[in-house]
Amino acid sequence: MSVYEYTTKGTCSRKITVELDGRTIRKVAFEGGCNGNLKGIAKLVEGMDIDFVIQRFAGNTCNNRTTSCPDQLAKALQEAYMAAQKEG
Repeated sequence: MSVYEYTTKGTCSRKITVELDGRTIRKVAFEGGCNGNLKGIAKLVEGMDIDFVIQRFAGNTCNNRTTSCPDQLAKALQEAYMAAQKEG
């Protein structure tokens, strides 16, 4: 298992903490942002394969922004997996 902290860019949430077991998401926690929605997203993705979540969330925008919390989660998952590969 590996834990990774990602500092978000361009969203109301400030940080995403991701716990991975290989390519499986074990836990996600958002700091800041829309509390109820982000808790829901975190629960939905637990146990899922990162490729499925990245494919669904990457490129989603929020209002007039070029990113969103789900888009930032996709980026966090990509970085977390790459960091875990370097450690292992």
